[in-house]
Amino acid sequence: MSSLLAATRFSVLDRSRTREGHDGPQALRDTVSLAQEAERLGYHRFWVSEHHGVPGVAGSAPTVLAAAVAAATTSIRVGTGGVMLPNHRPFVVAEQFGVLAALFPGRIDMGLGRSLGFTEGVRRALGHGKEEAEDFPGRLAELLGWIDGGQRVHPGVRAHPAEGLAVPAYVLAIGEGASVAAAAGLPLVIGDLRGREKMLRAIETYRRGFRPSSRSERPEVIVAGTVAVAGTQEAARRLLMPEAWAMAHSRTRGVFPPLAPAERVERLPMPARERRLYEQGLDGHVHGTEAQVTEQLEKALKETGADEVLVTTSTYDREALIDSLRRLARITGLRAGDSAPGADGSTGVRRSAVLAEPGAPSERAPRRPQG
Repeated sequence: MSSLLAATRFSVLDRSRTREGHDGPQALRDTVSLAQEAERLGYHRFWVSEHHGVPGVAGSAPTVLAAAVAAATTSIRVGTGGVMLPNHRPFVVAEQFGVLAALFPGRIDMGLGRSLGFTEGVRRALGHGKEEAEDFPGRLAELLGWIDGGQRVHPGVRAHPAEGLAVPAYVLAIGEGASVAAAAGLPLVIGDLRGREKMLRAIETYRRGFRPSSRSERPEVIVAGTVAVAGTQEAARRLLMPEAWAMAHSRTRGVFPPLAPAERVERLPMPARERRLYEQGLDGHVHGTEAQVTEQLEKALKETGADEVLVTTSTYDREALIDSLRRLARITGLRAGDSAPGADGSTGVRRSAVLAEPGAPSERAPRRPQG
């Protein structure tokens, strides 16, 4: 077992992707079941996402889904990857996370992003646009103020039960997100693993500009991306096919479809541009046998100096997805109980490294890229 992988936290994000022959409600139930499996395997945290008006994604209400996941599990950290802050009033977001943190103390993460709706029609339906996205730093500061008790935008108004509760916050990096996270003194969540050069530039920007805060004394980096592990490299590649096709289809036809089985994707006739995008969508992901993925992850961790890997794999075959997570748990040294809560309600840490809870001071020196 790799000592570098054993010293790294591994977590899971599920987008609640719909599949051909399986409707949206089933996708949400699949997400809850996957969280239970991730907990059994010892993953550190399980996050859900926010997408509106997208036919291929059922997860449109992340805090509601996070509540269902937290209720169905007992120890794994649960959060959002993320709540898109331009779509919501910061006051309401604070209240929602306050309720979650009150019901599930020591287990809730607040991942925040700045993406807008998938289409202009969705953005109009949400009632939010580019102005809110451009004001992401201000909205983030307001949100944290509601929770920390320091907001002054609305005198005399307080966010109950959020104020004073420990709700770790994370910034999802899209575009300028790395600089925003650094200025706010918050952990950075950045993807994806296959766009390595762009990712490394953003991580360096974050580390260089990081300002210690009451929430985090040092930079903390979580790298996100697809990781597919199987008995053979070809079997792992087949796990990538449904999502690669769905992305290519959406970019050429404007509709993000449910995931199709790999065997059907292989037989699909595709126009030249769609075929090209599909092939590109298969390239660069961390995938292969256990030995191959170990080597690829070690390389990624040495290059990025990341503290944690957030696995975001989406595929049609849920049994193969669970098998992939089991194989990944084996090569990273995860075991059931690694995320068991401590006496203070906080989740456990990897046995082979001294790690602090997100947003808290760490006894371990911050990782730096190697080589």
